[in-house]
Amino acid sequence: MSRRLFIGDVHGHYGGLMRLLDLIKPQTDDAIYFLGDLIDRGPESAQVVDFVIQSGHACLLGNHEDLMLKALCGDRTDSACFRWTSNGGDTTLESYRDNQAALLKPHLLWMEVLPTFLDLGDLFLVHAGVHPEMPLEDQIHEEFFWVRGKHCYCKERYFPDKLIINGHTPTFNLPGISVGKIAAGPGWLNIDTGACFTESGWLTGMDFDNKTVYQVDIFNEHCRTLHLKDAIVQIGDLAEA
Repeated sequence: MSRRLFIGDVHGHYGGLMRLLDLIKPQTDDAIYFLGDLIDRGPESAQVVDFVIQSGHACLLGNHEDLMLKALCGDRTDSACFRWTSNGGDTTLESYRDNQAALLKPHLLWMEVLPTFLDLGDLFLVHAGVHPEMPLEDQIHEEFFWVRGKHCYCKERYFPDKLIINGHTPTFNLPGISVGKIAAGPGWLNIDTGACFTESGWLTGMDFDNKTVYQVDIFNEHCRTLHLKDAIVQIGDLAEA
């Protein structure tokens, strides 16, 4: 039976991603979805992006890809460049030097057409979340890429009939969520377990239909496979901090 596999923010950790996929052992009929933020902070952003492109996996545009596009293709102002490089873009630029330089332009062209969300019917995939006070059709990059508190601390489901799966906010920054745990709130799951941060190091993949979570620690050799119920913690104190 084919699986729908969702992978949280990779942030330039190609080696960790390869270890995660070795643990998941995807088959040819499995569908893999990346939730955005393939790049920045980690040392191998070019390799991560090239792998996703060459493999043909689905991917959302994250806020870090958006920052890169604004810096290199859009605004191209000093402030746009500084905002990107100061948020990990400097390591991404380094990953495109030398023998990876020819990949930069085709990678940017690929990023320019990435979707900001994917509706799978029962599941809604988005990088950061949704703004609970806005109709979906009125939400733009700012909401889908950057929303945090409005999404995380909303007390009601946004969709009555589908679950939101997102990344963006490292789960250990949310109240009541310990390192490595998936955060759950009313109608959403956050699977960004903070792979690029020394406080965590866990990169997460999730087979939602079979209720299985796969995790590798990018800073050491630790890995684990968990039942979804053992990986999830409900967010505490549902009042915006």
